[in-house]
Amino acid sequence: MSKITVVGAGNVGATCANVLAHADVVNEVVLIDIQGNMAKGKALDMWQQAPVDSYSTRVSGGDDYALTANSDIVVITAGIPRKPGMSRDDLISTNAKIVVSVTQNILKHSKNPIIIVVSNPLDVMTYACWKASGLSDKRVIGMAGVLDTARYRAFLAEELDVSPKDIQAMLMGGHGDTMVPLPRYTTVSGIPVTELIKKEKLEAIIERTKFGGGELVNLMGTSAWYAPGAAAAQMAISIIRDEKRIYPCCVRLNGQYKLKNIFVGAPVKLGRKGVAEIIKLRLKKDEAELLHKSAAAVQEVADALDAMNLI
Repeated sequence: MSKITVVGAGNVGATCANVLAHADVVNEVVLIDIQGNMAKGKALDMWQQAPVDSYSTRVSGGDDYALTANSDIVVITAGIPRKPGMSRDDLISTNAKIVVSVTQNILKHSKNPIIIVVSNPLDVMTYACWKASGLSDKRVIGMAGVLDTARYRAFLAEELDVSPKDIQAMLMGGHGDTMVPLPRYTTVSGIPVTELIKKEKLEAIIERTKFGGGELVNLMGTSAWYAPGAAAAQMAISIIRDEKRIYPCCVRLNGQYKLKNIFVGAPVKLGRKGVAEIIKLRLKKDEAELLHKSAAAVQEVADALDAMNLI
């Protein structure tokens, strides 16, 4: 028996659960939310979708963490978006309390799960989850780079008029405008993207990627959910199937890239035990400098969290 719990039945969590159900890779998906009836209702709706879309994964939901017992993987999407007039510290404090509470409740019912964190600010919420859980740092992973590279690849596919299936890309660093895309690790069916697109256009696409979340908020008045939900599900699928796929994920670096005890985006191999390996790229000087600048921005937020003594 295999089981995945998704905490947070909002747009991102519900999308994640729906993608996981369609993948048909686990016996059970559980959707948990403080609004128990909403979680129960969305789960019931997904289960009624199963005969139409031909999947066997049982979907259930509610607000009782006992439903999550013996989960192999837990995806945490719970948290609030930053609202007008809200300071960064208010957002950190509120969401850290939510993530810590969720983590503690999960561990009452599942002994050694792998946790994928989606809540924002992503890098620091992943750190908060790890600190509160006492789990190995190989079992607490943040979802950021999978989403960011997906946006980058989608923009490139549009510009080049090719299928996004053929585009591979890598980026590193914090989730947000300090992320570090790596154009020389971007290919289209093995062809370096730099041979297919002008430098100015590529730089414009990279800038658009950095602010991709903000572009969607401006269009919809709320955060994205289809791509983030699917990205978290993709990570969970690689883990549950032990696929050893290589994705950019938020993980704890402990000496790699000359960064220590910080959760930040890097290429990792994802398998049945979580982080099977952190891949060490040979970064050029300017790339390494951008990564360290991004890590410093993440560390500043982590320090703000530590100062709150919430964990």
